[in-house]
Amino acid sequence: MTSGVEHRLIEELGAERLGMFLYQMVLIRRFEEKCGELYTKGKIRGFLHLYTGQEACAVGSIACLEERDKILTHYRDHGHALACGLDPNRVMAELFGKATGVAGGRGGSMHLYDVEKGFLGGYAIVAAHLPLAVGLGVAAQMKGEDFVTLCIFGDGSVGEGEFHEALNMSVLWKTPTIFFCENNLYGMGVPLQESLSTEIPKLAAAYNMPAVSVDGMDVLAVYDATRTAVEHARSGKGPYFIEAMTYRYRGHSMADPELYRVKEEIEQARKRDCIERLKTQMMEAGMLDADGFAELEARVEAVVNEAVDYAERSPQPALETLFDHLYKEDSDA
Repeated sequence: MTSGVEHRLIEELGAERLGMFLYQMVLIRRFEEKCGELYTKGKIRGFLHLYTGQEACAVGSIACLEERDKILTHYRDHGHALACGLDPNRVMAELFGKATGVAGGRGGSMHLYDVEKGFLGGYAIVAAHLPLAVGLGVAAQMKGEDFVTLCIFGDGSVGEGEFHEALNMSVLWKTPTIFFCENNLYGMGVPLQESLSTEIPKLAAAYNMPAVSVDGMDVLAVYDATRTAVEHARSGKGPYFIEAMTYRYRGHSMADPELYRVKEEIEQARKRDCIERLKTQMMEAGMLDADGFAELEARVEAVVNEAVDYAERSPQPALETLFDHLYKEDSDA
């Protein structure tokens, strides 16, 4: 992104909107850091895939959506859920497996869900949600409903058959689908250059889909690209593909010993940190000062602490609910 475009977006969005972007990214960062702490204490069990470093992708893309739009994402889904407006208390309770969680304690870290927010799930099977995103696009067309679907996935998905099937059918049917690839350079522990012989946007272009690559560590760049994609899809022109080049500071999951990369690589990525970048941009524009940022951090800390307290106090799912939600009720019965 050129400095001219950056300046235009800063002026266009203004202090209030940019302040919300910054707040959301700091909230996601601190929420994830707290989750890591709680996992080591045994409060959160099962798998835990942290989003630290990739916050600009979630915040910048989801900010372009409207209430009627839908979101599908992968199992590294906490940041997307928070950016979409899910209650941090109920998200944390879900990670604790409590009855007050967004999925009643049944989904856990990888399966957050809130239909009222249009957040239709984190999916644990790599690339399995891409065909569902196309199906939602078909549903929008058949029902005459004006919503677009933002489908977020990682670079590890591009080697799956569902990726190619979904892109092909989406173009053929001109579905209002935005394919958003968070390229964090590693599919689990395998460097992308060792598993893919070409650039990811070229795969989308091969299906005659508009495709761009943007700096996923810059929330303004992500916002600008996604806004274009939303306008394209909503106007009936079909799907759009975005590759956001980003980086996760933590391992693939909490069980990852991270033997496949060196600390120097992570430190280099941190120099491009999305939070520090927007913070600096706002300060240079006179929209933020040190006291203002400290107040923002204090608000975030209070929200995260409240979420942990809420999760701690919440009850476990009752035993008598064990078989709930297994079968759909027969409305004619």
